[in-house]
Amino acid sequence: MSARSHFQPLAPAREGSPSRGNSASLIAWGVAIAAFLLLWRFGAEALKWTFDYPKSWQIPLARWIGDAMKWLVNQASFGLFTFTDLTRFIASIIDLPYKLALSLLSTGFLSGQGSSAVQILPPLSWIAVIAIVTMMGLHAGGRRLALIVGLCFGFLAVFGQWQSAMVTLASILVAVPLSVVAGLLLGIAAYRWPRFEKALTPVLDLMQTIPVFAYLVPILFLFGFGPTAAVVATLIYAMPPMTRISTLSLHSVPSEIHDLGKMIGCTRRQMTWRVLVPSAKDSLMVGVNQVIMLSLNMVIIASMIGAGGLGFDVLAALRRLDIGAGLESGLAIVALAVALDRLSQAYAERAGAPGTTGIVGGSFVARNPYTLAALAIVLLTGLAGLALPFVQTYPESLRLSTGSFWSNVVAWINVNFFDTFEAIKNAVLLNVLVPFKRFLGGLPWLGVTGLLAFAGYRLGGIRLALVVSILAFLIAATGQWEKATITVYLCGISVMLAMLIGIPIGILAAERERLWSWVRVIIDTLQTLPSFVYLMPAVMLFRVGDFTAMIAVVAYSIVPAIRYTVHGLTKVDPRLIEAGRAMGCTPWQILTKIKLKLALPEIMLGLNQTIMFALSMLVITALVGTRDLGQEVYIALTKADTGRGLVAGLAVAFIAIIADRLISAGAARTKARLGLA
Repeated sequence: MSARSHFQPLAPAREGSPSRGNSASLIAWGVAIAAFLLLWRFGAEALKWTFDYPKSWQIPLARWIGDAMKWLVNQASFGLFTFTDLTRFIASIIDLPYKLALSLLSTGFLSGQGSSAVQILPPLSWIAVIAIVTMMGLHAGGRRLALIVGLCFGFLAVFGQWQSAMVTLASILVAVPLSVVAGLLLGIAAYRWPRFEKALTPVLDLMQTIPVFAYLVPILFLFGFGPTAAVVATLIYAMPPMTRISTLSLHSVPSEIHDLGKMIGCTRRQMTWRVLVPSAKDSLMVGVNQVIMLSLNMVIIASMIGAGGLGFDVLAALRRLDIGAGLESGLAIVALAVALDRLSQAYAERAGAPGTTGIVGGSFVARNPYTLAALAIVLLTGLAGLALPFVQTYPESLRLSTGSFWSNVVAWINVNFFDTFEAIKNAVLLNVLVPFKRFLGGLPWLGVTGLLAFAGYRLGGIRLALVVSILAFLIAATGQWEKATITVYLCGISVMLAMLIGIPIGILAAERERLWSWVRVIIDTLQTLPSFVYLMPAVMLFRVGDFTAMIAVVAYSIVPAIRYTVHGLTKVDPRLIEAGRAMGCTPWQILTKIKLKLALPEIMLGLNQTIMFALSMLVITALVGTRDLGQEVYIALTKADTGRGLVAGLAVAFIAIIADRLISAGAARTKARLGLA
């Protein structure tokens, strides 16, 4: 029996209306596509401006932004102080906790500056730090988590990455609390004032879609080169998810809790801080986890403006094409990310679990055993380190290194499989990448803009049509259309490959619990890898170019394709599956006619996230020779050209927003059609 009958109860409609609606939609699409094809075929000569946007019509946005930045830095003032004074004041506020964290973890407390500085107190010993994080793991998640966290930090010491890792950890310890507090305050403001939320949403969209490279230049202008500027960049990058999650969490607090707060006479401030925020703490901890992961993902990019630490080591290795050293530093970032991720997840689960308030009453020692144990270990190892250097610093003679091993592996692969790799690369370039690139490059900007506007109208009405058409027009009007088509070509090919690989893996994993447990470990690990780490093996095996960029983007963006496919399939109502079996459907029919149809909205959201991941990675691949918007942003960074960088970054953001809005509208329509809305 056909599975169509399963969906009729989910989406009731008047008899005959679906077919009339489908026919009208097909006719409308046919007319729109025919108009586009006519313009493409016959407009190149008669309407040349529809293919190449005239330079005399271009909006000089880059120059306007550059002039505004110069005015802001050199002339802007607010009464008794200038804008530069304000940025210096902010920098000094950030610099104080950063220097404290750096002194505790890396440099020790110094007297004096530069080469004449004298160490008064040493930093925390490697044993003390490992003991502290292990006890945190024991407190949050038990022995297993304590073992995982201890091994991750032990890896940093054994493989000679301790010093750089502590510099990175110091910046994380400053950036994460600032991002969490700022995100929470903005989230509360958006919850309280709906108009502010509407105004804040597009700003958050831009913050999450503009490539980080694009706003490194203005940050350099305003805060200078150094760790403080890196913390500010991390703050901008990591704060939006916390803001969104805070607003969503507060909106999700049950109405009964609101009523209870009103009944006991809470003021507005008390309702926020004593009722709503504590009630949403488990969801807010998820936001903290996201901030930590995004901050770690920034460490390499932040090293470009003076962050130092593991990110600088990876970047330096990439510039030298030293695959071994780069992988070791990259794995150190992964170890740090895994430890912090597991700890934050455990504390999030602990925050949402009942009966975790700790011991009430009793002695101070009984209430704070972990804190006192940590202080005791810090004191004992500090004193022992004065006499025994190996207690303070992990002995250099006991350090291990796999750098030469990985370099030799890559060299052996290149020697024995170079011809094979070159043949694969050339075949894909000549038969897929280059033709698709030429095809997109030859399309009229006016026709593409019109087609996007029509798609927006069909999916979301006149408002969505206006949004996507205006954004597409601005890409052309600011002179970024040609580079935008290259970005779309690379992103499109990479996303198609990621979905073609990720969806089948997701289907297999969703059907087999044991396989999913292994796949989940792999994709969780892939998500903790910094984006730069994907570039190194790709460059070493395939050299620079579009094919290398595609390989790195596919590897980076495949995770959401797998995760959302599994999530969508496992959310299907088991009663519908049982109904299909009772009606005699085969396993293949159940998968294709029931599960995949009902999971389609989630898979579309996975496509959306895959595109977002691909676009963020494409900016990084500018380092391996692509000629897209990412390269434009990177060139602007090297030349400190604020306007050029922000305009190219905005073009990337516009592409991301167009894709996001269209796919989200399509997913919403699909949910409504299936009766899942």
